[in-house]
Amino acid sequence: MIVVLGRTGYVGGEFARFFDSQGIDFCGVSRRDVDYTDRDTLIGLLRETKPEFLVNAAGYTGKPNVDACEIHKAECLDGNTVLPGVIREACEETKIPWGHVSSGCIYSGARPDGSGFREIDEPNFSFRTNNCSFYSGTKALGEEVLHGAKDCYLWRLRIPFNSQNSERNYLSKLMRYDTLLEATNSISHLGEFVNAAWQCWTKRVEPGIYNVTNPGKITTRQVAAMIKKHMLPEKEFRFFDDEDQFMQIAAKTPRSNCVMDCSKLLGTGIKLTAVDEAIENSLKTWRRA
Repeated sequence: MIVVLGRTGYVGGEFARFFDSQGIDFCGVSRRDVDYTDRDTLIGLLRETKPEFLVNAAGYTGKPNVDACEIHKAECLDGNTVLPGVIREACEETKIPWGHVSSGCIYSGARPDGSGFREIDEPNFSFRTNNCSFYSGTKALGEEVLHGAKDCYLWRLRIPFNSQNSERNYLSKLMRYDTLLEATNSISHLGEFVNAAWQCWTKRVEPGIYNVTNPGKITTRQVAAMIKKHMLPEKEFRFFDDEDQFMQIAAKTPRSNCVMDCSKLLGTGIKLTAVDEAIENSLKTWRRA
């Protein structure tokens, strides 16, 4: 049996759907059910349910976007930095292996040679480096809290998307926004992310940090062109002149735009679809509801 924390969230809900579709027994937990932010309460839950594995998909991202984290800093810090530490203590106390949904938004740009950031690279978009968003800063601190954790996977998710229309779906956001910021990014198909994360456990891959992004990189203009081709032929996408204009008009905090290297994960035998193909497939099978 598997415990999923953050059952009602965008990522936690996808884990729940995956386990349900595979006939895997799981216990989806939301904070309305159990206050898993309390160490002793969580330990009690784990001793009662005796799970084989725990998935932490809980965290704080802010709605409608990360700008909200600049206002709700206490909630953001608790959800992204303090909570992972609480879960670590509970899982190590009960000797339960687990996985934590982290983020690739702790990076900006690419490595000096233009290649994607690897798991061994120190975050360069964090409180310790430069002018990051509060969200990215707390996610980087969350990884520090889990440094050296036993039997723990850190799965780095990056700008999730799939074929289901949602306020959290990257493709839905691009369709909705009036003006876009041109950037180059690595991104993650949500269904493939969940499947790959689960395979880390079922294949007994060595615990540690894994960049779970679809191979390759893509620009905002490339994605917009795909959307225009498959979904909105009448839409004329507009772009900000540069990031400075974007910050002046549309954002309260800098955004992470980065390229990541997923070769460590691919080296385990876990497969992911090339990013452009994954986007094309999502748009061809788009579900509006």
